[in-house]
Amino acid sequence: MPPPRLLNLGLQGGGAHGAFTWGVLDALLEDGRFGFDGLSGTSAGAMNAVMLAQGWMAGGRDGARAALRRFWTSLADTMPVDVTQQDADGGVHLAPMVKWWMAWAHYVSPAQFNPLGVNPLRQLLLDQVDFDGLRQRCPFRLFVAATHADSARLRLFGAPELDVDAVLASACLPTVFHAPRIDGQTYWDGGYAANPAVFPLLEGSRTRDTLLVLLSPLEWPPTQPTDTARELHARVAEIAFTSAFRREMQALVRERARRARSPWHRWLPRSWSGDEPATRFHLIEAGPELEHLAGETRLAINARFFETLHQLGRASAGRWLEQHADAVGRRDSVELAAKFG
Repeated sequence: MPPPRLLNLGLQGGGAHGAFTWGVLDALLEDGRFGFDGLSGTSAGAMNAVMLAQGWMAGGRDGARAALRRFWTSLADTMPVDVTQQDADGGVHLAPMVKWWMAWAHYVSPAQFNPLGVNPLRQLLLDQVDFDGLRQRCPFRLFVAATHADSARLRLFGAPELDVDAVLASACLPTVFHAPRIDGQTYWDGGYAANPAVFPLLEGSRTRDTLLVLLSPLEWPPTQPTDTARELHARVAEIAFTSAFRREMQALVRERARRARSPWHRWLPRSWSGDEPATRFHLIEAGPELEHLAGETRLAINARFFETLHQLGRASAGRWLEQHADAVGRRDSVELAAKFG
């Protein structure tokens, strides 16, 4: 068989919806046509990236698939009771008690309702990730995004400095969890600053091809005067957690357009021209598959829900492989200007 073609992966955060990305990665690993150079993840995307790297380091493709499944299965096991309810038509919602807790979370700090700082995710990560090993021999360029709470600046943790606090910081909603302190500084969820960070994937990469796996929709239904307060709050949160990523992609679109307009265009190397850009992008969106889910289901820690999302992710990746796998190494398979311009 020919050697696998290389991809960078940009993995967006989205809480429990990250199980969709698990399904995408599972299908890519099973397919076997692609290897990976750089992984950039935020929040749930960071969890997936770290588990992919950990599993690959321990056992190649099969090890990566096993590590991802072990993580999501163990995460579901941390919830002793079912926090979801399912409608007759298949819709998923949080249980009333969980909704009540979410409402109260706006009025009390984590230090008040969780004074001991209990976070089952910490022990889960410590049990399943060899952070010392990843720091020394990570098989990929690995980037985990967090937000510096006192300046709102993006903080990227690379593999050589990765530890459990860096991964927890990337997924830390400050109204829910105790914020990790690293070197005396406080860090919050990376989604505020980059979701995911794309630019580190492009610098020093062995491939021009980057696959973005997005959990948040790029467009929403038109707002209406009748929208409820909950719907408006959900829209505000969606915008807040994707605005930095959108600006980064818009900058890439503008740079491509600038190069294409250059009077020196015809004499530039082809890799600099608008006809053959220095980067190629590919996209798998969860939006069309998850648009029926309420935003609150990002907190739905439930094994059956995870498996459903996993299967949706596998199906989406299967369609992408069938339609666009041949584009890798040759051209974009998504029109960036139409999506982000």
